[in-house]
Amino acid sequence: MITFEQVTVQYTDSDGAAPALSGVDLTIPEGELCLLVGPSGSGKSTLLGTVSGLVPHFTGGVLHGRVTVGGRDTREHRPRELADLVGTVGQNPLAHFVTDTVEDELAYGMESLGLPPDVMRRRVEETLDLLGLADLRRRALTSLSGGQQQRVAIGSVLTVHPRVLVLDEPTSALDPGAAEEVLAVLQRLVHDLGTTVLMAEHRLERVVQYADQVLLLTPGAPPVLGEPAEVMAHSPVHPPVVGLGRLAGWRPLPLTVRDARRRAAGLRARLDGHQPPPPPSGTTGERLATASRLVVRRGPVPALRGVELTLHAGEITALMGRNGAGKSTLLGTLVGLHAPDSGSVTVGGRTPHRTRPAELIRHVGLVPQDPRDLLYGESVTAECASADRDAGAAPGTCRALVERLLPGLADGAHPRDLSEGQRLTLALAVVLTARPPLLLLDEPTRGLDYAAKARLVEILRNLAAAGHAVLLATHDVELAAELAHRTAVLADGEIVADGPTPDVVLGSPAFAPQVAKILAPGPWLTVHQVADALAEATA
Repeated sequence: MITFEQVTVQYTDSDGAAPALSGVDLTIPEGELCLLVGPSGSGKSTLLGTVSGLVPHFTGGVLHGRVTVGGRDTREHRPRELADLVGTVGQNPLAHFVTDTVEDELAYGMESLGLPPDVMRRRVEETLDLLGLADLRRRALTSLSGGQQQRVAIGSVLTVHPRVLVLDEPTSALDPGAAEEVLAVLQRLVHDLGTTVLMAEHRLERVVQYADQVLLLTPGAPPVLGEPAEVMAHSPVHPPVVGLGRLAGWRPLPLTVRDARRRAAGLRARLDGHQPPPPPSGTTGERLATASRLVVRRGPVPALRGVELTLHAGEITALMGRNGAGKSTLLGTLVGLHAPDSGSVTVGGRTPHRTRPAELIRHVGLVPQDPRDLLYGESVTAECASADRDAGAAPGTCRALVERLLPGLADGAHPRDLSEGQRLTLALAVVLTARPPLLLLDEPTRGLDYAAKARLVEILRNLAAAGHAVLLATHDVELAAELAHRTAVLADGEIVADGPTPDVVLGSPAFAPQVAKILAPGPWLTVHQVADALAEATA
């Protein structure tokens, strides 16, 4: 169905510049789900773009070799000429939208192809049901949560019934339940309709078990296409279930929690008598922010209902919950973007929505879901200079932070040309320039590979150790297990659980990490905890 013949993509002709993609020569059969994995910068998005025709017709650069999809050469067919064959969903759903409401967006692609109105109506209804969007059909796209927007973007592609789906991080903004729904839909398309799916995803714990094949891209090495378990055995990026299997020496490697649980009896016996270290508590630090009986409405929708939350210096809190639960609204209220309808919120003794931004940034900073919302300069140097001026900091303060958080980032690099992890780090440095005691992050691991996520964990731990309070809204249960001292769960605008992370996630089938599910009923949350315990047992 998709054939790559010695494909190499070069974006710049400067001497010594490495190609974005090199030496891809393989075939992806019809009716299979192929998962594309690899570290950031390995060329995953570029490879996806060659299938849809966006590379090189839209992105520029030079494509050597040939890519054919359903017999069509993407060098000779522009993206609009492949629209009936290939459907594409990128990392940023807002970049795909061309209409104002959910229902109109689902119909737009079919209108462009001239499908009959009765067919359009039927497919819109089917897609609304498939993706759980029926209650949102008349909502404005801008009023949706990030996860809801992602489901609409996927639905707008599915209504056209393409033979090939190209998906770049399709579940990155979805809660665990919504992600499972989307993946179940994709699996149904593959199994029942013979749709070919090519998907890049960093959260492998969600998707690897659904893959028929895995394509591994590693910088400086030839691409590897094979069975998921075989590729995961030597992949530099892998989910916790594979990491635990490697640690325990299981062969073949399990890809699902169920398979791992069947082999875990021996590992549980080795861990018997050991306990992970107790999570540190930051509640002894200074109280930096308080929400009391907080109610916030977003238009006709009550987004927060009677929220009670206190944040202390030195404490990292994970805010979890399904899409649309009110997580982003709570973060926005803490930085003054939304005024309470009732109740109160204070940050550093100030009421956020009544405090001048120039003063508020010295007390609280927000890194939004898309770091590009904060980045508008032409270079890293320009962004840092602007951050220094806005914060009233000494020149060079922001640049020094960037160098400490991510050494080697070029001064002249344009923010839009950076990887997701680099953009996040730059936005984090911009926010930290004002030295706010309270730091808020909205879906900070969206688009990050495991190495970039590990760097973020180290950065946030150091900030907490230095006395900052950190509140991160996330669907990443593995991040919460690894990092958070405390976890609060929002549901329909109300906090329904709040306590030490082990107490909250171990009792939740939705928010428990893979290691906890595999080694239940034990206290283990991460592969690192298990590795440390085994090392102690053999010392």
